[in-house]
Amino acid sequence: MVKPVKGIVFDIQRFAIYDGPGIRTLVFLKGCPLRCWWCQNPEGLTIEPSLIYISYKCIRCKTCIGICPQRALLYDEERNVVKIDRSRCNLCGTCTENCPTTALRFIGKEMTVEEVMAEIEKDIPFYDASGGGVTFSGGEPLVQAGFLTELLKACRARRIHTAIETSGYAPSGVFREVLELVDLLLYDIKLVDDAAHVKYTGVSNKPILANLLYANATGKPIIIRIPVIPTITDTDENLKSVIDLLSSLNLKTILRVDLLPYHDVREKYERLDLEYKMPPGLKASTDRLNLIKEEIEKTGLKVTVGGYG
Repeated sequence: MVKPVKGIVFDIQRFAIYDGPGIRTLVFLKGCPLRCWWCQNPEGLTIEPSLIYISYKCIRCKTCIGICPQRALLYDEERNVVKIDRSRCNLCGTCTENCPTTALRFIGKEMTVEEVMAEIEKDIPFYDASGGGVTFSGGEPLVQAGFLTELLKACRARRIHTAIETSGYAPSGVFREVLELVDLLLYDIKLVDDAAHVKYTGVSNKPILANLLYANATGKPIIIRIPVIPTITDTDENLKSVIDLLSSLNLKTILRVDLLPYHDVREKYERLDLEYKMPPGLKASTDRLNLIKEEIEKTGLKVTVGGYG
């Protein structure tokens, strides 16, 4: 008997309209090799399930503290919140099973290809009516390449349009195998300078740029996505380098460029006890976004802000 292929999924969202054509279902796969300072989905960084604490849901009953087998939960009287000692926690799930308000809960669960497809297939009427489909996101979906590949094959067998949101950071063999199966790439370009890329994301951009050039040469449709992060990706130097990179590509395969404005998500990091490196108060102004849009449009590419407009 063949074992079902399984992966870790941390969210499935319906009726998305900014992540590819038409009405789409977004499937978020856990795990990412990058550690971008501004990451919008820190709950997707690790491949294993993540335990989060949502303070506004907590009724301070302290049930979790008394039943934790590892004594990993403490009450912070000064802040009036439950604290997780993550050096003790072994993710046994006792607290989440007994929390009456889901203030403590896991992000991420194991699913089979068939289980994910059952969720996707619920939305086929919307795909048919709008020219939509499914977009696999993360995290970085290429981290779970085997699971992703089987999902893409299953979608192709059902004639469902597919896209992946990716940093492009993967071994060339893995990237090329996935590329053959997917219909559309939503490809992030963050920083062109490699040293800056390493500083702010934790990895080199060399495989990212190499995979982009390969995908572009195959003629695969690509939407370029540029996170506009004040003082990091949003500098005149990086903007010039990005425009030079775009100009070097076969623009016929680039459907458009999406500028993704920065959003402060430090509350997500607090729920996971992770450090949020971005300083408070940063925001890309509308004037600045429009200026970047106009500069990139000079290449002849269509540019949107936030994936729409």
